[in-house]
Amino acid sequence: MDYDIELIRNLKNPKSKNKAFKDLLDLYQERLYWHIRKIVVTHDNANDVLQNTFIRIFNGIHDFKEKSSLHTWMYRIAYNESLRFLEKIKIKNAISIEQDNNTYIKNLAQDSFFNGNDVQLKLNEAISNLTEKQKRVFQMKYFDDLSFRDISEILNISENTLKSSYYSAVKTIEDKIVAQC
Repeated sequence: MDYDIELIRNLKNPKSKNKAFKDLLDLYQERLYWHIRKIVVTHDNANDVLQNTFIRIFNGIHDFKEKSSLHTWMYRIAYNESLRFLEKIKIKNAISIEQDNNTYIKNLAQDSFFNGNDVQLKLNEAISNLTEKQKRVFQMKYFDDLSFRDISEILNISENTLKSSYYSAVKTIEDKIVAQC
């Protein structure tokens, strides 16, 4: 935490901003990539969104009020950038949620960077059938290992609502996977 405080101070200082930003990239690039990748699915899309995310972070660091952790603030930016990207794709292609879920699984299975097995594909298929809120909460909790408090700050939803969504998602996923076996 002390390192984040120093990093924020250096990011806000014009003389040390570039070096501090490189340090920030080294620390968070991979974690944010995987957070984004779970939302936008493909490697190329994740890289595009990640680049936009870091541009927003770089340009917006002076507006960071430090009411949350740096990590949470960046995850919120990455999450919002991912949603913007998906919205552009949906509008551009005029696709429905059902089509989007089918496309998600098809793209994941064909993605050369996906090295999962059948169980991971079944898990991702079950996740793709969750409501948007359940999907995001489950991914942040299960894959990113974020606390309910952090997820609450990122999504601006109460912790109790998040817990309910998460445990409902877990039950739905379990039921779907058991039904497929």
